[in-house]
Amino acid sequence: MKKKLSIIIPVFNEENTLQTILKKINKNRINDLDFEIIIINDGSTDKTSKIINENQEFFDHLIDLEKNNGKGFAIREGLKFASGDYIILQDADLEYDPAEYNKLLGPIINNQADVVYGSRFLGNNERRVLYFWHTIGNKFLTLLSNMLSNLNLTDMEVCYKVFKADVIKNINLKENRFGFEPEITAKIAKKNFRIYEVGIKYFGRKYNEGKKITWKDGFSAIRCILKYNFLD
Repeated sequence: MKKKLSIIIPVFNEENTLQTILKKINKNRINDLDFEIIIINDGSTDKTSKIINENQEFFDHLIDLEKNNGKGFAIREGLKFASGDYIILQDADLEYDPAEYNKLLGPIINNQADVVYGSRFLGNNERRVLYFWHTIGNKFLTLLSNMLSNLNLTDMEVCYKVFKADVIKNINLKENRFGFEPEITAKIAKKNFRIYEVGIKYFGRKYNEGKKITWKDGFSAIRCILKYNFLD
């Protein structure tokens, strides 16, 4: 019997990219795995809902939220529907390429890892040149997280994270926004799971192209790093 990969896609106002990412996911199906694609429409106010309705053949489950609650909340809702053996998180923009799934899943399928992080800063992969201070911010947050979790990750804030299903489903997640990233990192570090990193390509975008994370989320990430490493 084939193993199954559940792909959780939080979506907020991604009318320009959603159809393309869905097609890319389906184009990169892996022969030895069944795919289950779960969309969480997180209160989109643009034409995202229309795009979803027009592309129902490309996904399996839709969770339609009336208001925007944030990435962490959307992921928790998606986990309720995920029935796969493995779970991967996929942004609805085009910053991350589903052609990387095989690489990301490799250490788990080979029973070397329980969790795999992609890394935008590891290896010789393509990476769009963008904001200097974002890079400094990402590296600072990763460093702070590593100091408290005793991990040696290179990219804690990366979207591409893959889990054995029983790993992430047995963690009590609380953060509603981008604080999900430091929260999940702190909590898997405490559980002593086998964590791997693989280098990935990164096709980042600018704010005028729809990027949403801001400096406020950076301060929230510091709060989450301290909270979930020390208190929770």
